[in-house]
Amino acid sequence: MRFTKPFFLTLTAAAACLSLAFSTDAFARKLIVFGGGPAGGTFQVVANAIQTYKPVKQLEDYNVKAQSSAGSVENLRKVNAGKSHFGVVYSGHAYLGRHGRMKNDTAKYEDVLAVAYLYGAPAQLVVRADANINSTKDLAGKKVGVGNAGSGAFANCELFFSHMGVWDKIERNAMGYNDAAAAFGNNQLDAFWLFTAFPSGAVIMAAQTNDIKMVDLSADAEKSGFFDEYPYFSKLVIPAGTYRGVDEPVTSFQDSTLWVANADTPEDVVYKLLSILYTDEGLKYMVSQKKTFKEMSIETGTNGIVTPYHPGAIKFWREKGKLK
Repeated sequence: MRFTKPFFLTLTAAAACLSLAFSTDAFARKLIVFGGGPAGGTFQVVANAIQTYKPVKQLEDYNVKAQSSAGSVENLRKVNAGKSHFGVVYSGHAYLGRHGRMKNDTAKYEDVLAVAYLYGAPAQLVVRADANINSTKDLAGKKVGVGNAGSGAFANCELFFSHMGVWDKIERNAMGYNDAAAAFGNNQLDAFWLFTAFPSGAVIMAAQTNDIKMVDLSADAEKSGFFDEYPYFSKLVIPAGTYRGVDEPVTSFQDSTLWVANADTPEDVVYKLLSILYTDEGLKYMVSQKKTFKEMSIETGTNGIVTPYHPGAIKFWREKGKLK
């Protein structure tokens, strides 16, 4: 059977109308891109969790979509360029990027504005209980696990140890946490560094084979002016009993993981999402996605933020009494 040209035009028009009918919602709701991280990482869990939370999905005007990325630095650049409306970025990267101090990158990322603190990544330095290592400076000449090359743990170890003047005085071993714990247990390392939430499985493993102690990193940071030079790091306490044999609280420092927004992201979008997520129900949902998010709360929402806030975030946190 042969069809005439008018028939094809009619069929095409009908298909277009049908397509339009099915896609009305897509045209009615503005797409909001939320930059996460690599598959399986906590950054991506943040973005996915916000996208899938039912009240967010039910927003009438906006359609929030999680987008994977390489992580903090890529999110910083994409949010600054307006390619993502939101992203997950370390406070340190937001601070250094704003001031043109990123490693090998002097560009200024001034259109990245803070929305909220999400969770912290604390520094931990494990040594043997009977070792005469009570400060980072005592590591000179020692074999130390410093994290995987290219990781945030490695980068922050290099930053802190260089600041303390010991980076070039130690025998550095670039390896993952579990490998470092195993090497520590076999007396192949004198100490190992972590930059992760506690309790860490690697430290638990190390404490099963050795009597351990943890170095007071906050004391080193305060005495050396580290917090003055890198104000995005904040002090925290690892509670007594977190690890076997560590019966006293240990002070340390952490970088903060932040939710950030492009400066041109509408104020009402930022305010609405904060109002939805920072409720008892919203926070409970986030924790159900990953226990790390138990740090999220109204009380902690402005922790570790040393860069300007988005106007929608200012409105929300002022209403909650967290900003003057």
